[in-house]
Amino acid sequence: MLASRNSRPYVILNAAMSLDGKIATYTGDSRMSSPADLRRVHRLRASVDGIMVGMRTLLRELARDRKPYRIVVDSNARTPLTSYVVRTAKEIPTIVAVTSGAPKNRVEILEQRGVKVFVCGKGRLVSVKILLQTLRKLGIPKILLEGGGALNWSMLSSGLVDEVSVAITPRILGGEKAVSLVEGKGSQLVRNGVNLKLISTAKYGPDLVVRYKVLS
Repeated sequence: MLASRNSRPYVILNAAMSLDGKIATYTGDSRMSSPADLRRVHRLRASVDGIMVGMRTLLRELARDRKPYRIVVDSNARTPLTSYVVRTAKEIPTIVAVTSGAPKNRVEILEQRGVKVFVCGKGRLVSVKILLQTLRKLGIPKILLEGGGALNWSMLSSGLVDEVSVAITPRILGGEKAVSLVEGKGSQLVRNGVNLKLISTAKYGPDLVVRYKVLS
């Protein structure tokens, strides 16, 4: 069941993946989109108010005409202080979501560097529900989710994604340790999976982009 949109931003999950569902190789290489699809992604990023990623993702390619919030889900405040997102936090609005167990000294240093740090939950991992409620209260109505497999599953399984946009590159990567579009625990039965409805399909260079509305 989708969480009420009045209490959270509209969320678009965006990714580029191989035909076999990998968003990165086992070495971490994730350069999949063609130049034509990258231009589409830049336009999409420029149309939202925030871009959400996991701790290990660095947002180096940003829209030039707008500066959407960068939202990093980092339970233990391990975002490197030398990373691009921290170094530019005073120029581009940056949020790091942590749990109450994150080291206080790390949180203080991040805040000194210009990062807005929000405590979202007391468990082992950030509560994405609390995070999205916090973002909505900040006046952020629309975000792009560009997470890894674990964060994507956490958001989808919590009913916090409204739309899925995936560019399928004509490659097969394989690899048990390669990162899939969605990981986490997963659904036990096919009928319990997240239901989608196709909105559109389009070609950008060699890539096929499919857009879906999330039904449940």
